[in-house]
Amino acid sequence: MRIASVGTAFPEHRYPQAVITQALKNRVQNKLQSPGVMERLHSNCGVDYRHIMFPLETLGTLSGFGSTNDLWIKGALELGQSAITDALDQAGLTPADISAIFFTSVTGIACPSIDARLVNIMGFPKSVKRTPIFGLGCVAGAAGIARATDYLRAFPDQYAILLSVELCSLTWQEDDCSMANIVASGLFGDGSAAVVLAGDETTHGRRPTSVDEPCPRVVATRSTFYPDTEHLMGWNIDHSGFNIVLSADVPELVRSELRNTVEDFLEEQNLSISNICSFIFHSGGPKVLQAMEAALNLPKHALAASYNSLRQRGNLSSASVLTVMQDFLRNRPGSPGCYSMMGAMGPAFCSELLLLQW
Repeated sequence: MRIASVGTAFPEHRYPQAVITQALKNRVQNKLQSPGVMERLHSNCGVDYRHIMFPLETLGTLSGFGSTNDLWIKGALELGQSAITDALDQAGLTPADISAIFFTSVTGIACPSIDARLVNIMGFPKSVKRTPIFGLGCVAGAAGIARATDYLRAFPDQYAILLSVELCSLTWQEDDCSMANIVASGLFGDGSAAVVLAGDETTHGRRPTSVDEPCPRVVATRSTFYPDTEHLMGWNIDHSGFNIVLSADVPELVRSELRNTVEDFLEEQNLSISNICSFIFHSGGPKVLQAMEAALNLPKHALAASYNSLRQRGNLSSASVLTVMQDFLRNRPGSPGCYSMMGAMGPAFCSELLLLQW
């Protein structure tokens, strides 16, 4: 199984972090005990710019879960179609070539699911197999690729596609003055990414000759669940929508657990951390990235692509690690035969790792 391409799509509304902060502050400053806390927390998020689905002028005009979720469906279809088209064009494929669609999001819900609606819009085969995934949060980008490769092991002559759409701005809660919500409103952005995966027996299993970028092979995957940690991250869902659960203890768990998880995974492949030429990690935030660096004793700039994605777009939840993967395909490919590790962590608390070979 190979990652044939990654396509992305972002809303047209892109703002500097300071502009978003000021707009949010204008809406909630009378509710904050310390008005300066939002500026301080947002400035520490490591974010320079973010895309948001709707103009800043719409802040405060949305109310209730239903109307907000309707906008999520509209935005998810728009960005999802664009990201899929981008990924298919890069791989030299059409929707008719795809046998399975995996869809992930944690910022809205739909039934029929977004993938089903895109089948109708884009002309995927009537026989296409669909797997909508909800609830994995930030880990879902890596987990979605892993589940798609599981599928392609059984059907190596087929192509699968993973679509991630996250419209995090639609989850910001104006009446929630908790530190978690203030941090989330400064950290998360909106975007979409799609990944085309080719089975080993497909025509494009080693990448179309018209595409210059290399095509890494998925060697192995590892899912790890850390028991009794569900309080660290997730949603409390009520009539107002999604209310963030985000503990300050997340970096400490990363620091204490990630190394053992990585070493155990690599040991099964008769490898060690020293055999990994690059790390393609989810852009969870500065403290999470610093915890990853510390846990794995990574050299300076090892996570440069992850930091860059965070600066340019914010944390895109499940789509973040996919945008980092796209950066590696285009700008930072490994030399032939070398290994990369792709990884993300998210609610439960859990992690997903993939061993790639270029």
